[in-house]
Amino acid sequence: MQTNSTYRKTYPISWDQLHRDSKALAWRLLHLDYFKGIIAITRGGLVPAAIIARELDIHLVDTICVSSYDWKDKKGEADVLKKFEGNGEGWLLIDDLVDTGRTAAIVKQMVPKAHFATVYAKPAGRPQVDTYITEVSQDTWILFPWDSESQFVTPLAGRDRTTE
Repeated sequence: MQTNSTYRKTYPISWDQLHRDSKALAWRLLHLDYFKGIIAITRGGLVPAAIIARELDIHLVDTICVSSYDWKDKKGEADVLKKFEGNGEGWLLIDDLVDTGRTAAIVKQMVPKAHFATVYAKPAGRPQVDTYITEVSQDTWILFPWDSESQFVTPLAGRDRTTE
């Protein structure tokens, strides 16, 4: 879980929920003009981009690679590891989440004419996004399924109640 004190809540997302929410985003995008391709913002945008590409029958998928988080905290500066050639006109830009909007601003500067869609949006970053599905409070750390795993939990009846 996020150790930064700005996050007071955790919102775990299952693979099933991510699939449903990504498909809902595809439904929302279906009425828009035809997109010639998808640009996934890696790494978080890869899974939603694959689902949306299938649902919108888009076969051309590219990436913009930006690293702004490590496994437990925000980094100071975002590193652009791979750019996209062109201004993004006719392209659909996909990410899993817009948080502060810092990464979104960098990417939108690279492809200003792309339609930017995310599955989840927080208030600080929401103005950067053209389309999203679910808004989550700014103080919530979204725990994506690729960042967690299922494990056994002792039933409530079997726990030591003095430590809870």
